[in-house]
Amino acid sequence: MERWQNKVAVVTGASSGIGAATATDLVKNGFIVVALARREARLRENQLALPENLQSRYHPRRCDVTNEDQVKDTFAWIETKFGGTDVLVNNAGVVAMGVDLASPDNTQPMRNIVETNIMAVLYCVREAFNSMKKRKADGHVVIMNSITGHYIPVVPTGSMNIYPASQFAVTAMVETYRQEFANAGTKVKVTSICPGGVSTEISPDVEALKAAGHPLLNPEDISNAILYVLSTPPHVQVHQLTIRALGEKF
Repeated sequence: MERWQNKVAVVTGASSGIGAATATDLVKNGFIVVALARREARLRENQLALPENLQSRYHPRRCDVTNEDQVKDTFAWIETKFGGTDVLVNNAGVVAMGVDLASPDNTQPMRNIVETNIMAVLYCVREAFNSMKKRKADGHVVIMNSITGHYIPVVPTGSMNIYPASQFAVTAMVETYRQEFANAGTKVKVTSICPGGVSTEISPDVEALKAAGHPLLNPEDISNAILYVLSTPPHVQVHQLTIRALGEKF
């Protein structure tokens, strides 16, 4: 991780779960971290939980990544304060279990998934990549995907509705980014992280899954995977990494 010392990493959805674990681990590995989420108070709690000598390397900032103007303003602020973005961990995502695609009056929860899991990725990756490209930085874009971006599991807690479709879109976007970054003559890497079930706030059915005997990953497992892909040599690009709990049943 030597080449990343004092580089700037932006983590979305950093208030809890995978995002919180990742932001913490990146600080501990020498990054300056800008942690983004809507719940700024939670971000500040996470900052204070760090060793005192590392707290100044963690910069909490409220940002609703589904709001394009807020995303633009945030990355402009990063450019002014730190000189630009070197790593983006696009982690923010939502699920709405228990709502069928054919359910009446399901527009808002379905729209929320599409805006968070697809459009927010577009906004954040666009701003981060263009910062890297402008500075000729050998940056890295890490996008949180899911095993549901490759197949649709039958889960015991009900329909996953439009969530798998949003993750299939991310899978296609990552490959498109890979091609675009290369065609633009940059050395910016892109990696899709595809976990199975993870014990986080994103799933309202974590306890039900545990009670049914379904093993789950921990947020720290995913953060460790992100550290791994960032640690690869400049000529190595881990395009996709799938991580599942041993014995996962769906």
